[in-house]
Amino acid sequence: MKKSLILIFLFFPLFSGAQVPVTLRSAIDTALLKNFDIRIARNSAEISKINNSYGNAGGLPSVNATAGDNKSLYDLKQKTSSGINITKDKVSSSSYNANVTASMVLFNGLKVIATKKQLNLLQNQSELMLNQQIQNTIASVMINYFDILRQQSYLNIIQSSLDVNAKKYDIIRERSKVGMANEADLLQAQMDLNMAQQNLKEQKVIIEQDKISLQQLMGVKEYSAINVRDTILIDKGIQRDSIIIFLDRNPQYLSADQQVMINEQIVKEVRALRYPSIRLSAGYNFTYSTSAAGFNLFTQNIGPTVGATLQIPVFNGTIYKTQQDVAKFNVSTARFQKENLLNSLKADALRTYQSYESTLQQLDSQGKSYEDAERLVSIVIQRFRLNQATILDVKAAQSSFESAGYMYVNLQYAAKIAEIELKRLIYRLAY
Repeated sequence: MKKSLILIFLFFPLFSGAQVPVTLRSAIDTALLKNFDIRIARNSAEISKINNSYGNAGGLPSVNATAGDNKSLYDLKQKTSSGINITKDKVSSSSYNANVTASMVLFNGLKVIATKKQLNLLQNQSELMLNQQIQNTIASVMINYFDILRQQSYLNIIQSSLDVNAKKYDIIRERSKVGMANEADLLQAQMDLNMAQQNLKEQKVIIEQDKISLQQLMGVKEYSAINVRDTILIDKGIQRDSIIIFLDRNPQYLSADQQVMINEQIVKEVRALRYPSIRLSAGYNFTYSTSAAGFNLFTQNIGPTVGATLQIPVFNGTIYKTQQDVAKFNVSTARFQKENLLNSLKADALRTYQSYESTLQQLDSQGKSYEDAERLVSIVIQRFRLNQATILDVKAAQSSFESAGYMYVNLQYAAKIAEIELKRLIYRLAY
């Protein structure tokens, strides 16, 4: 009880302050803009988009410019072929060089093409992961939003039970004044009233905590009191076959399919390492050097260069073959993972649909039971007022009303959650 009172005190500003109305659409729209998981996934997609270039694939030329200035001081001893001997201490020399070089791969076993295709697939995969994160966030917001409605329905049930307890207490108190009720019944009625009041306060705390969780999903930095007023409407037209048929639209499954193709491109990249490669290079060089003594006192070179390099892998300890074999196994593993994922998605869809179908079948009858239980409480309290029912009859009717109400609300919530999950699985979650 002390813990509950502390929580109520902490949340008192939220209870008493002006509340901002929040609808499901506004909650989802805000989450799509501000949710941190979506923003992180969006950045990852942008990174993949930036990385997807021919330059990263190695298909563009590289150009480099270098320059250098070197000075040295040394003792010179030199003997020339003409018989002249040169000996001099502390000889200074200087050299300057500058060059611009460009090189480009002409052929490397189609590795550039394979790498570029891999970058395309990685970009597609990152976009699918972003879509998956968006769907997951929308689902989380909807689940949290409807949980607030569920908890508020609980609050209404508790409030109704509190009203009955208050009427029961008033009746017994009036009887006690004229000697028609014993003290034990009055104390029991007071205890029931106090317990209902305490339950009401604790339920309000639960609702406020749920509202904070909703704002966290929305990416709100400054938490405030919000007001959620809505009803749980369930789409009762979902068909089992339509779910199973469209599971291949699931972003997670499509991402697994992309991973298979990515691994296939890696096999091509590794295979290309076993082919010859040709690189074309060209440049323009400038070299200038001077020396205070010695055979060469001055040297200067300036002019263009051009050339081609052919590299043929002959033997490297079967490393390339090993890498290719491993890459092929990775392709096989990715295919197994894709099939396993589809199998898991089908199982999840079937289990969720069974829950959805079963819950819908119970909803109507449970709604009728809830209405009957509500009428029963009204009848019993009237009979209790006329001294035709006991306090135990009132408690039994209250218990039936609360149980029927909780079960009906839970069935509504369970059906809605199953609907959300089924639509999320086939990438059809809308709001």
